[in-house]
Amino acid sequence: MKENDMKCHEMGEQDGEDCFKEASQSCSCHQKSVPRDQRELRQLKNRLSRMTGQLAGIGKMLDENRYCGDILTQVAAVESALQSFGYVILKEHMETCVVEEIRKGNSDIVDEAVELMKKLK
Repeated sequence: MKENDMKCHEMGEQDGEDCFKEASQSCSCHQKSVPRDQRELRQLKNRLSRMTGQLAGIGKMLDENRYCGDILTQVAAVESALQSFGYVILKEHMETCVVEEIRKGNSDIVDEAVELMKKLK
């Protein structure tokens, strides 16, 4: 199953192409009103680079036919790093985007924030 079909399947959609188009359109319209500063952006990208390196390391471990326990330890490390990364982004979202929307009177942003928190569990 294609990636966009899986996403649509999870969302209960039958027509994967239409769902993918809707998701693409909705994602492209959301942008932060205040851009991340260069230092923060660099830190986030460094975190992603480290995780990418860890994933490549897991691939190398598989190629080397390494012990399953060692591989699982590295998988856990990547999962932990990714979850921490998500929490950093969530904190930033709460401090900036959510606060700004509440100040504008948009209380629906709270529901969105709760849904985002559920996704990070």
